[in-house]
Amino acid sequence: MNFDLLKSKVTQIVSNDNDTVENRLFKTCDLLKESVPYYDWVGFYFRNGKKEELRLGPYVGEPTDHTIIPFGKGICGQVAVSNENFVVPDVKAQNNYIACSIDVKSEIVIPIFVEGDNIGQIDIDSKTIDPFTPEDERFLEFVCSEVGRIL
Repeated sequence: MNFDLLKSKVTQIVSNDNDTVENRLFKTCDLLKESVPYYDWVGFYFRNGKKEELRLGPYVGEPTDHTIIPFGKGICGQVAVSNENFVVPDVKAQNNYIACSIDVKSEIVIPIFVEGDNIGQIDIDSKTIDPFTPEDERFLEFVCSEVGRIL
């Protein structure tokens, strides 16, 4: 996987001031899903105002019922509280996991910070067990940093 090539494409999408933020986020999701074979669902969740919950933003992949996730619940809700990356090699091994699809085998969630505040996250589900490497994690941190610049 050539994450360096993807980085330049992400920067190009995010930097396009002629497009709406929502479209840029959607195009970023689409790029990642289409470019990385084991990224089967890619989406953003954002803090819902002052509420202790996340609201689903742009995403690509199968529809989800999880449009609102309370802080602390599931992998995304835990990242909202911990402010740390969360890589789940096998979702069946997690007690506090919200199943979006029976086909999901693993998940990675990386927080997005703006001026030091965790304002959201990128969430990626995979139908493959344990596909995420430290390289994925560093790449997704880069994506979140780029996205944070436009939020």
